[in-house]
Amino acid sequence: MFRRRLRLSAVAGACLLVAASAATLGAPADAAPADDPTVQVTIDSFGPVAPRPGQPVVIKGRVTNTSSVTFNDPQALACIDRTRLASTAAVDAIPTEQNTPMNDRDSCSNLTNDPQTFKPFDQPLAPKQTVEFTLTVPWKEWRINDQTGVYVVGVTFRGEPPNSARIMAGRARTLMPVAGTTPLTRTVDTALVIPLRHRPTQLGGKNFANDSLAQSLAPTGSLGRLLALGKAHKVTWLLDPAMLDEIRQMTKGYVIVGQNGQTTQGAGVTVATTWLKELDATRAAGNQVVLLPYGDPDVAGLLDSGEPLKKLVADARKATQGYALPATSVNVPPSFTNGLWLEGGAAAGRYLGAASGGFAGASSSDLNLVSSASWSAATRPVLTTTPVYDVTTPGPDTSVRTVIANSALTDGGPDPETASSPLQVRQRFAAETALIAASGKGTSSVVVLPPRGWDTDGAATAQLAASLSLPWIKATDVSTVVASNPRPQAVRAPKAGQNNGVLTESHLSSIRDLDAATSTMQALLVDENALPEVMTHALLRSTSSGWNGYPEEARHFTAIELGSANQQLGKVHLVNASVDRGLRKEIKVNLAGSKGTFPLTITNDTEWSVRVGIQVTAANRSDLKITPPQSAVLGPRQKWTPRITASAEQNGLIRANAQVVTAGGQSVGKSQELLIQASQYGSVGWVLVGAACALLFGTSFVRIYRRIRTERRNPTPAAEAAEASEVAESTDTADPAHDRPAANGVPEAAAPDASLKEGVGSKDG
Repeated sequence: MFRRRLRLSAVAGACLLVAASAATLGAPADAAPADDPTVQVTIDSFGPVAPRPGQPVVIKGRVTNTSSVTFNDPQALACIDRTRLASTAAVDAIPTEQNTPMNDRDSCSNLTNDPQTFKPFDQPLAPKQTVEFTLTVPWKEWRINDQTGVYVVGVTFRGEPPNSARIMAGRARTLMPVAGTTPLTRTVDTALVIPLRHRPTQLGGKNFANDSLAQSLAPTGSLGRLLALGKAHKVTWLLDPAMLDEIRQMTKGYVIVGQNGQTTQGAGVTVATTWLKELDATRAAGNQVVLLPYGDPDVAGLLDSGEPLKKLVADARKATQGYALPATSVNVPPSFTNGLWLEGGAAAGRYLGAASGGFAGASSSDLNLVSSASWSAATRPVLTTTPVYDVTTPGPDTSVRTVIANSALTDGGPDPETASSPLQVRQRFAAETALIAASGKGTSSVVVLPPRGWDTDGAATAQLAASLSLPWIKATDVSTVVASNPRPQAVRAPKAGQNNGVLTESHLSSIRDLDAATSTMQALLVDENALPEVMTHALLRSTSSGWNGYPEEARHFTAIELGSANQQLGKVHLVNASVDRGLRKEIKVNLAGSKGTFPLTITNDTEWSVRVGIQVTAANRSDLKITPPQSAVLGPRQKWTPRITASAEQNGLIRANAQVVTAGGQSVGKSQELLIQASQYGSVGWVLVGAACALLFGTSFVRIYRRIRTERRNPTPAAEAAEASEVAESTDTADPAHDRPAANGVPEAAAPDASLKEGVGSKDG
């Protein structure tokens, strides 16, 4: 019985498992997932920007079904949060509701009394489908008062997913400033600063890495569209002078150097010429020009790296200070403002204090621009009246006059996912400035500066420029704003982390190599000021913050510039005539005696006069001692052959390296291997030679002394003895065979009939 029940239970369990599997496999594909399905709602048009009481508002946009289910009975509805925002702080505090499920977000109430405020769609909204909507909201439907303020309004999407009740599956909000019936108390002097920047593309002379700059200068490019804003609006240009130099070279003709070394003609001659003329036209119209440090360097990255890169910040500022801003028209003012632009962690006091001064020509009239987003919300300066402050920094100059750009004017919002859209930026700018205009009396000034990398196509900046025509806005430039605030208040500099640069460590290492080669070339020249400007400019371009996000282009640029610098250094080198199969071999020299000299020749194949020296160091011996010659000046295409004084204590082959150096000892180019053959007596040899000389001269002295003493004691016998000695010597040196003296003191061979005994020296002989 028990077994039967067990078999029935097993069969029932299997049936349930099969049924569950079949139910799973047979489920419809558009069944609602565990998470609520959502759609994307986008507001493309909102007008008027700041309605007056009584004006209807038209909202246009689209809904895209980004989920995997189909929504039945879809509709778009206008909504509003009726809490009036009366201050900029209240705008900053708008809740984003990012962590709240879409259907539970209730900060924007739907408007349903008037059929114009909602739009039912004719067909279900399928996955990936997009539908457009237009909603017209009569003023009375907002149900708000006529006071000046800002409201959060928007559009929601409602529909029925499968097996579910109607839900809110999407929402988009924006800010609606209301110009109330009470007149605003003041106007807002607004300086819009527009950066004109592009990453470096010029490799040197007419050689360019790519044609991206030309594409950007075209009327449809980002730089072309941004420049066009200056025709209709008063703006302040923030320019990188290195980019201006590149554009001027493009007008003269240029080529694009490919990866394989082949060149193609650049296509941007015409657009570059037109762009410069239009820039001059906006300058002639009175638009201020602020020039960045040459190359727009990564200030924080260079300063954090220490020397030698740290000095490049001052070099970039000095290059801009002495920059000549030419014009194609005589009506264009040649003046400009020397500026600095820091944001984020790079605006910390240690960077601002170091970069704002420390270079020749630094002046109190220089412009230091810093984004207010660099401060935390709790420590941020108040910017409703003036943007000019004295920022306290470490260092000798404890206070730096600084213009703080109000980052809230470009933040957009209130929803983070759509904050960067041009329409949201426009509405946020209008809302913030309207609240500033209504917040007090007297003069109010603001500076608007888009952050780096914020507006790649220029569309959002165009919306900012168009907003300068709002009734409470008075367009001006930065110089006017600074002049209107002669006695700014003090504020502490923002705090930041340890490292705040944007360039990679690999790129910084490449900059160090290029800086070393450039510095060596400058130290090599008799006149250091004769270093070609193209080399210093290439070094500064390599530090550009514009390389951020383009690591491969940065690597390519620095590699080419480093190769060019090393090529110039290689023109000052040792002459080596020993070549094997196209490769230079070792220079072979002989060193005779314990001390000697040998020649080495240096040639200068550059077009400048250089001062050079030679250093020789042993590679395999420690007993080689070199007395280096004094440095010498070589004119262009000249040679110099000094004699190197060397000494070695032992015989043998010495491997050494000869290096051309600057007057300060910096190595120039690659070293050249030497093979020195040392040939001299060792210490034992010198002892033997000394002992032999002592024995020779000692014996001679004894003999001479004895002879003199004998002659003094016995003068006559001594004379006879001397005569006998002479006869004996004559007899000993005579040739017995030929009866004549032997030639050169060497006996000749015996005559044929001579006795053999005489030839070998017999007992009687």
